[in-house]
Amino acid sequence: MNWDRIEGNWKENKGLIKQKWAELTDDDLLAIEGSKDELVGRLQQRYGLAKDKAKQEIDSWLDAA
Repeated sequence: MNWDRIEGNWKENKGLIKQKWAELTDDDLLAIEGSKDELVGRLQQRYGLAKDKAKQEIDSWLDAA
């Protein structure tokens, strides 16, 4: 799956994001609103990840989907 599909169907995909990264709040998901960069930032905040590691986690998740 690619990010364009996630972004285009954000409302449907929020649940998948929440399953993968359960520490993200509903407010986080509203703020992200399909933005990959915003998701990277929220993962950094919630999980204490470096920017590169957060991007890597997202890319790995997309590859597995």
